[in-house]
Amino acid sequence: MIYLLAGQSTFKSNLYKCYVLHHSLSSIGAGNCGRITAVIKLGLRNPIHNGHALLMQDTKRQLLERGFKKPVLLLHPLGGWTKDDDVPLPIRMAQHQAVLDSGVLKREDTILAIFPSPMMYAGPTEVQWHAKARMNAGANFYIVGRDPAGMPHPDKQMYPDGNLYDGTHGSRVLKLAQGLDNLEILPFRVAAYDRSTASMAFFEPKRKENFEFISGTKMRTLAKTGTNPPIGFMEPKAWQILAEYYKSVIQN
Repeated sequence: MIYLLAGQSTFKSNLYKCYVLHHSLSSIGAGNCGRITAVIKLGLRNPIHNGHALLMQDTKRQLLERGFKKPVLLLHPLGGWTKDDDVPLPIRMAQHQAVLDSGVLKREDTILAIFPSPMMYAGPTEVQWHAKARMNAGANFYIVGRDPAGMPHPDKQMYPDGNLYDGTHGSRVLKLAQGLDNLEILPFRVAAYDRSTASMAFFEPKRKENFEFISGTKMRTLAKTGTNPPIGFMEPKAWQILAEYYKSVIQN
């Protein structure tokens, strides 16, 4: 497995980016930089569930239909500081490895790379930093999450939902931001747990009664209490890593 440190100044050279991708991707069959037709980026600070995998698989399908022969996923978990209740990086990396081992994501089409940046919770400014750093690392397609610009607002009466920005604010800012000409912002489709199929599926408003949204907070609560998530929510071996981590935290 390959670990790249992206966002460093040395990645500003296009030639160096090609060199790094050539040698890093050789182990997943890319052969040379010219054969890598698309690099898709998804950055997370939470463990991967099957909804994330569904989004990545669907994105690859769309790019193949557009004529790209070798789309590669840059799976780029945050490696710097996060909130105390977030899952630590070593546990997340082990969980990501379990997802790859299970085949939920294809190892030959994926680079697992640590993004050594803290989570600053800085709204649109941070959204642009994350995008530009990943572009400098070689990504040319960027998946923007549901609420990447999330920041709490101090006046709860003015903003009843407690958020300073709309959930789509991050993607809209990136489409207007300068300096991202080489990065195509991909639409984000919301996935939720579909009780009718016992699997993660793209949310359908007409069938909203069949869907359950399992947030990162709820996922961590399940793990902390020793409760298993619904079947089909996450690869079982990947979930076991989370469950064992929280069990050890409680015991200590």
